[in-house]
Amino acid sequence: MPVSKHDPYTARELAQILAIGVRVARRQGRGKPTKALEAQADRIREKAQAREDAKARARK
Repeated sequence: MPVSKHDPYTARELAQILAIGVRVARRQGRGKPTKALEAQADRIREKAQAREDAKARARK
């Protein structure tokens, strides 16, 4: 169930993305690479959007 009608994320996905964002900011501050963490967040976003798109197609 999405957190709000304006975004496709569940509460768990939203928490994961926020946690990844904190980790990315911390690693950037230390000068370390963040590509893997950013890719992980992108996968979560894509999965959530695909799920919501499939639900929208099923409603039509």
